[in-house]
Formats: sequence, C-alpha cells, structure tokens
Amino acid sequence: MLTRRNLLRWAAGMAACLPMGVGIIPGWRLSGASEAQEPDPSAQAITMESWMNEWMSVSKAPGGMLRISRFRGPIYFLTAPISWTPNPGQEVYKAVTVPTGFVTDFASIPRIFWSALRPDGEYAYAAVVHDYLYWTQTRTRKEADHIFKMAMEDFEVGAVTVGTIYSAVRLGGESAWNDNAEKKAQGEKRVLTRLPQDPRITWDDWKQRPGVFAP
Repeated sequence: MLTRRNLLRWAAGMAACLPMGVGIIPGWRLSGASEAQEPDPSAQAITMESWMNEWMSVSKAPGGMLRISRFRGPIYFLTAPISWTPNPGQEVYKAVTVPTGFVTDFASIPRIFWSALRPDGEYAYAAVVHDYLYWTQTRTRKEADHIFKMAMEDFEVGAVTVGTIYSAVRLGGESAWNDNAEKKAQGEKRVLTRLPQDPRITWDDWKQRPGVFAP
C-alpha cells in the first residue's frame, strides 16, 4: 500500500545510493560517515526515522479564519467557511467543512459548564466544527466528540482544558444531540444563504423570513 511514510522510506533509500552528503529530500543530508568511511546502516535508519517522524508531526493550520457575526441575542453565524483536516495518523476521520451561514450558539459545551468554560474561549473554532457535526449528524456523536478533541489539540489548548471539555461533551452532549435531531425533524434549518445586515434582528425573527435558507 502506497502511503506517505512508505514513499518517504523509498526516497530515503534512493538517497542512500547517492554520493555521501547528497540527498534527494530537500534540506536533508545523509550523516553518520565521512566519504572515506562506509556508512553505518543502523545510524542512517535512526536518522531517517527521526526525520520522518518530525516531518509528519508538523502541525497544520486550521482551514480558514473564524469569521462570525451575531444576531441580537448570543446566536452567531459564519461569514466565511472553516474546516478541520485530520493530521497524519488521524486519517480514519474524514475532513469537516463548515459552510458560510452556519448558525451556532456554541451549545456543544453543555450550559452547566459555561461558568468555568466560556463557550467563546480559545477552543471556539473547534466548538463551531463540533456544533456543525452535532447539527448535521452525518457522523456518530462519539466521532463528533473525538474530532472536537483533536481540533482543540490543533489549537494547543491545554491538556487539562481539553480533557475537561471532552469529558463534558461525552457526559452531557446527548441532550444537545437529541434536541438537534428533534428540531431537524420539525423542519428547522441552520445554514443561511442570506445573511442579516441589521444587528438588531433576532434569530427567531430571521429564520421565519422567506429566502434565507437554501431550497
């Protein structure tokens, strides 16, 4: 199976066949022996493995700035799309794209925890991704919660905070999940195709207007 790691191993093997000090991977020179010495295979293997691990663990940037606006009350909507993409080793999870116009109240963090964990904290980007997964419900709740955890880690949120929030959504997120399912069954929509321009408008008013959602 052709994977990025196997491709890198092949590249490293090809590099080992070149004259000492020449590499086909930019910025990487084989080390461990002089031109007058036979290279140490074990030392090269360690160097290669260390380089691959470092290269593959480089953090990726989130997919787009979190650009939001809000209704009169604390209900928000995206004015540009955002996305989450799995890191190497997380490929079992598919990427998530949250479209422009998605309406969120950051409810993926149960309200009972808001006094300690404000919903618009440094994990807000991840919370919007999580809210979208909780609304669309195209993944399982467990998968949505795990993606939330990984997205917070991408933002280098502290381990204690990540663990607390993850535990909170695992324990208390079912009610939000079920509430969303009920609202969807009743015909509610959450992705706007026409964004309000008046900051005094409420969500309850705007969602009743014709033409604000896709057909």
